[in-house]
Amino acid sequence: MTIIKRVKAPTPKFFKVLRNIGLAMAAIGGTILAAPVALPVVLTTVGGYLAVAGGVVSAVSQLTTNPETPEKSGQIPEEGITKEDD
Repeated sequence: MTIIKRVKAPTPKFFKVLRNIGLAMAAIGGTILAAPVALPVVLTTVGGYLAVAGGVVSAVSQLTTNPETPEKSGQIPEEGITKEDD
């Protein structure tokens, strides 16, 4: 399965929630890093780690697919699937 097909495939509910948590972590980390005031070094470091960890969690969660076939899940129409996709 190519990465493009994997991104377009249905994602399990747990990983959708995890993806949203990762996006929130990345947003909080980015906000801390872009703060217009001088922050302590510890906060800036934590902000950097939050941004990176949130991005990784979101990317991995988006690439996780449902183990059942797309035809059975009903989320991808059957005419859109060819034999070479298997």
